[in-house]
Amino acid sequence: WKTLSVIDPIGVATKAKAARTGEDAAACRAVLTQGGISFREVQEASADGMCQVHDALRFTGGMAPFRPADVSMTCKEALAVSIWERQVVQPIAFEELGEAVVAIDNYGSYACRRIYGQAEGPISEHASANALDVAGFRLANGETISVLKDWNDSGPKGRFLRRIRDGGCRVFITVLSPDYNAAHANHLHLDMGGGALCR
Repeated sequence: WKTLSVIDPIGVATKAKAARTGEDAAACRAVLTQGGISFREVQEASADGMCQVHDALRFTGGMAPFRPADVSMTCKEALAVSIWERQVVQPIAFEELGEAVVAIDNYGSYACRRIYGQAEGPISEHASANALDVAGFRLANGETISVLKDWNDSGPKGRFLRRIRDGGCRVFITVLSPDYNAAHANHLHLDMGGGALCR
């Protein structure tokens, strides 16, 4: 029953706490602030009658920056991302690669579309900025880790990517990787909506 914190190790209830806390705008922002994460609010927006950005923010400090930097996401998604970066990505980067992650390469969070960009079917979590696609990582020594190039690596780069995918499954509701299908060959999809899935 301990209050959720960005700085505490992941436990059995972390995912449920993040999902619940993320639904409360004030509580979500309080956890981020208490964890040393800085952010700015993002104006609400809607498009095409099916896409809506609500309760969104953009990180401005306190964790490895995104590249490109203009990533807006729901507070619930931001909360999960910050926990994952602090408690999964950075520790595993030191364990497997001996370096800190200093930037996260991404394909963005918000995209007004249905799943896989199809004309019909379920609306993507990206349509509400409730998902993030991570393409790779930049290390303090200048090296880069790419989901596309390094996923099947048998050495530390591949182990790092697969371990942070597995760790993400303890924080996010849905985690999709190159092991899921060809559409995810170049990124990790991390979201806080939809159905529970870890592949």
